[in-house]
Amino acid sequence: MDELILGGKKFGSRFILGSGKYDPALIKACVECGGVEMVTMALRRVSEGEESITHFIPPHVTLLPNTSGARNATEAVRIARLSRELGCGEFVKVEVIRDSKYLLPDNAETVKATEVLSREGFVVLPYMLPDLNTARDLASAGAAAVMPLAAPIGTNAGLQTRALIEILLAEIDLPVIVDAGIGKPSEACAAMEMGCAAVMANTAVATAKDVRAMAEAFALAVRAGRAGFLAGLGRVSTEARASSPLTGFLDS
Repeated sequence: MDELILGGKKFGSRFILGSGKYDPALIKACVECGGVEMVTMALRRVSEGEESITHFIPPHVTLLPNTSGARNATEAVRIARLSRELGCGEFVKVEVIRDSKYLLPDNAETVKATEVLSREGFVVLPYMLPDLNTARDLASAGAAAVMPLAAPIGTNAGLQTRALIEILLAEIDLPVIVDAGIGKPSEACAAMEMGCAAVMANTAVATAKDVRAMAEAFALAVRAGRAGFLAGLGRVSTEARASSPLTGFLDS
């Protein structure tokens, strides 16, 4: 079975659902429609009393709390530790963002936070700008995967950083999980065909006309892209090539 392994844990699904833009009641439906086995969430949504997002996530789903709101490594580490104390487990998505206009991650502070949290036993999945040197530093710091953005958060702009992600796929011996900016199931499929280990989507699903149907569409696209990658994509040619002989049939 083709499983995704993160921190020693096996996942049958390679579609990760972000939960930041949902009415909590829709989360369970999206998890079921999309066959999701991991859901990201901000720490503040864990501690909202009766509206805590954890009340809406099935028990078999792995929680991936993020450090949303952290402006530096120190704040990210503090948020991660709080999430563990609240019972969210060892997985954490490190987000360090101090750019309030474009919401781009601070790669240097992300590396610092990853190093500390990895030493403390967390399974760290750092959100990053797709940069080869940073990815190498994150691997050395103990990251379980790298999560490069495809486009700025919430834009649904698609695979804007495709060429940079392809470099990471070629050079980094860690799972590459595309995070942020994916807007369509076809883009998720393309990311998986490139060889990415998983795709995370939030805005694209949450803002769809039919949220449940879009969750299912993303799940199908991720599976199709992965199957295509494993099968080995056919060659690309600049010249037309007939798939059947063009001569001989009428001469016989």
